[in-house]
Amino acid sequence: MKLDREIIERLAERLEGCELEARDTTKITDDHPDMDWDDAYAIQDEIKRRKLARGARIVGLKAGLTSHAKMKQMGVDTPVFGFLADYFAVPDGGEVDSAKLIHPKVEPEIAFVTKAPLSGPGCHIGAVLAATDFVIPAIEIIDSRYRDFKFDLKSVVADNCSSSRFVVGGRMGDVAALDLRTLGVVLEKNGEPVAFGAGAAVLGHPAAAIAMLANMLGEKGEEIPAGTLILSGGITEAVAVQPGDAVTLRVQDLGSVSVRFA
Repeated sequence: MKLDREIIERLAERLEGCELEARDTTKITDDHPDMDWDDAYAIQDEIKRRKLARGARIVGLKAGLTSHAKMKQMGVDTPVFGFLADYFAVPDGGEVDSAKLIHPKVEPEIAFVTKAPLSGPGCHIGAVLAATDFVIPAIEIIDSRYRDFKFDLKSVVADNCSSSRFVVGGRMGDVAALDLRTLGVVLEKNGEPVAFGAGAAVLGHPAAAIAMLANMLGEKGEEIPAGTLILSGGITEAVAVQPGDAVTLRVQDLGSVSVRFA
């Protein structure tokens, strides 16, 4: 690590303050160009600690920048990981208060819910599928705290990977009965299709993202507990939304999930 504890705490306070107050900031690597990956995840962990101290619960995990389309859009080539707090959850068909967000975008995802713990090293797609209780359609609403949605990879990791809100719904699917690679998705905004894709866009198989997360946590002596909700990453590019928009995700064999922006 390159940053001392005081700087990590100060950066966590700055980034979380931007999230809670819906204001943007310059990317933190502008001020700390030498920060490393350990620093970035330490800042994210401090944001998590601050939320837990105020009584929030962590209800899930997320993989980010896992599709080739998303990597190209953001100019990066490595997946990243973050956490989901309880107040991020929006009910299917519910409403998001746009005034509490800076510049939200939506992306279609396949969410996994585990029935057994997953740990690395050596976690693979087969282990993930064996440990999966079910999969379900999800819309993630991302909202980078960085000005103009511009960041580098370490800055976005520190910012909890642009986590903001998420919606799950539709039908629970048995992974033994589905080919997640060929599972088709259509994202609609205000009744018009705006993005199309299939599960293979996420690292060739959505379960590969879950395995990578388990292996990364394994390096820290942690695991993915049973009963964890995990967003496996955007299947298409992220689509910008604004107040008044209505978004629906339709997933082959798994139904649909929707959300509105007030």
